[in-house]
Amino acid sequence: MTQRIQTTMGISKAFKALVAMGQEVEKSGLDAGIDQIVLELIKIRASQLNACAFCLDMHTRDSIKLGEDPRRLFLLDAWRETDLFTEEERVALEMTEVLTRLADTQDLPDELYDRAMKVFNEPQYQAVVWLIVVINAWNRVNVPGRPKLPKHEA
Repeated sequence: MTQRIQTTMGISKAFKALVAMGQEVEKSGLDAGIDQIVLELIKIRASQLNACAFCLDMHTRDSIKLGEDPRRLFLLDAWRETDLFTEEERVALEMTEVLTRLADTQDLPDELYDRAMKVFNEPQYQAVVWLIVVINAWNRVNVPGRPKLPKHEA
């Protein structure tokens, strides 16, 4: 594989700002009452759609450390076909797909927004949208550089 320039830290102030933004968004989500697992599922699903191996590796490992059932991670790409995900998770996953594919979807449909309002309050909804923005930013910085995956012990 062609070795590429790593852009993640190439502009250190931008890197630090993205790290800080991610931390603030994550904290806001947790403070609003969103379970950490839901936040991780959002990061994983966006990273699947964007084919970001580095983020997939990081966030699936983080999820498992938090107690996530690996079976749910194995089936995440087919979440609609299972009953393994809560309504809150299903709405968050669908929002992730719609907003990650915004060039195709053009908008968050009113029907999905209405379902989101049934499972999220305003601060939770805002945190979900912002987290989708942040993970998509990380995917877009990582993918062009094809960063090597860190070594993990079995």
